[in-house]
Amino acid sequence: MAAVRIARVYDPVSPDDGRRVLVDRLWPRGISKERAALDEWCKDAAPSPDLRRWFGHDPERFEEFVRRYHAELASGVGADAVAHLRELAVAGPLTLLTATKDPAQSTAAVLAALL
Repeated sequence: MAAVRIARVYDPVSPDDGRRVLVDRLWPRGISKERAALDEWCKDAAPSPDLRRWFGHDPERFEEFVRRYHAELASGVGADAVAHLRELAVAGPLTLLTATKDPAQSTAAVLAALL
């Protein structure tokens, strides 16, 4: 499996990015599709709206968020999305993009660790 990286969608594109996949459910504010330079937007890999709102990017809730998010990804469209991301990672370098201010405590970080 190739390297899986995480980055903010607002960061400059890097030649090491490989395929660039946005894994947030909502489109990031203030960035055009051209500037984002995405290869794909994988909304189905994102947490449910209820889980996203509950988490609210509160660092104290991150551990519980990871547990609940893994449960969501275990079946249905979440499982299909993870399988698709695995296929992309096998094919070459993959960068999971997020709009969150702290990528280390984000959907992208959870997915990268899972892959």
